[in-house]
Amino acid sequence: MKASAGILLYRKQSTGIHFFLVHPGGPFWKNKDAGAWSIPKGELAADEDPLERAKLEFEEETGHPVTGRFVPLTPVKQKAGKLVFAWAVEGDIDTTALSSNTFNLQWPPGSGKIIQAPEVDRWEWFGYEEAKRRINPAQVSFIEQAAILIIV
Repeated sequence: MKASAGILLYRKQSTGIHFFLVHPGGPFWKNKDAGAWSIPKGELAADEDPLERAKLEFEEETGHPVTGRFVPLTPVKQKAGKLVFAWAVEGDIDTTALSSNTFNLQWPPGSGKIIQAPEVDRWEWFGYEEAKRRINPAQVSFIEQAAILIIV
């Protein structure tokens, strides 16, 4: 079974709790919004430590390392069957100073033409309800779990 590991960064402000989400890059995701966002995450190798992979993916997709007290969240299974492990951590990051790694993609599919696309093309902070609307539906549980942990 395929698995991924990621980080749900959050911050507390006078206006409430905000969650940091990323929008996948590449032409397929260009015009998709609600339900397309995600926590920064990446594929996990069978013998790899999930938290270390999650931290590495965060840095690859933002250009910045993440530190703090990592609180494990209950994993979720996405629609295609991939299991996603996640950790919530409090922190702050300036979305105007971020950069993502890139990947090679055949586009259009079957064309033989290879383009280079950013793994992430947007980064934003969202309040609780907006984060739940924007994130991949399978990952809504991460927002809900983190909100309970933060309030307690």
